[in-house]
Amino acid sequence: MTARPYRLFDVTLRRIEQLSPSLRRFTFGGRDVAHMRTCAPDQRIKIFFPDADGRAPALSKESWLADYQAMDAARRPPRRTYTIRHLRADDLEVDIDFVLHGATGPASRWALSTTIGDRLQIVAPDRHFAGDPGGYEWRPPKHLKQLLLLADETALPAVAGILEELAARSNSLSIDAHLEVPLAEDRLSLPAWPSLRVHWHVRAKTGQRAGAALVEAAHKAALPAASQDDIELADIDIDHGILWETQAPPADQNFYVWVAGEAGAVKTIRQILLKERGLSRAATNLMGYWRLGQVLE
Repeated sequence: MTARPYRLFDVTLRRIEQLSPSLRRFTFGGRDVAHMRTCAPDQRIKIFFPDADGRAPALSKESWLADYQAMDAARRPPRRTYTIRHLRADDLEVDIDFVLHGATGPASRWALSTTIGDRLQIVAPDRHFAGDPGGYEWRPPKHLKQLLLLADETALPAVAGILEELAARSNSLSIDAHLEVPLAEDRLSLPAWPSLRVHWHVRAKTGQRAGAALVEAAHKAALPAASQDDIELADIDIDHGILWETQAPPADQNFYVWVAGEAGAVKTIRQILLKERGLSRAATNLMGYWRLGQVLE
């Protein structure tokens, strides 16, 4: 059978690690994980959770998507998008970090009440697929010299992976990383080097709305000279759609921006960077990972 870009994986919870008050790591294992693949630090996957009656997801590996789409909405196993933090395929393990924000939905309830041995299903790239499965946006230009990262706690797993990848390079980049978290204790240990400047913004200290500190950082960030004239930006209805504008920058571009967080804040950052400050679209990746007051799959 020809491999498809994505496949369904049966996994069992092996370990739980509390990274900070708001972040918890879940390590899943199983024979299927030997066939899993990740292509970038921000590799997205889908996790299927138990239904309203507590039944573990049991979709067919051969026809999971068709079966899911054919189900009555009330019977479907809830699904949410997460980022692979670490994949150890040879050890049959994958780490996924969750943000804890109370029992506000099926994923949050599961994260607060699950026990070792619980089963879930994950849709992730198949390592036997020869092409690019997609599902990631970290595509920095080959000659990158300066990077601006703007992210909240939902994107911390991706940011940590990005910085780990860059730390392994022989040529150190100039990086400004503005990271917003709920509590001071949520400031994770990250790679460090002289040209990396990590700015932590703690909402508990400022009392600001989610994303406000990142908007301020976009206003003040050191950017290249404006490379485009005043442009018209199409409006994006973030209450009924997803803000997701990503680019594959030219190889010779040396400045790059990666933004991920609350969609309202990302929409404002988009206006600041592209319209007010004239940054080239090719230099920006803008991703609304979540929307305040709403649930996104």
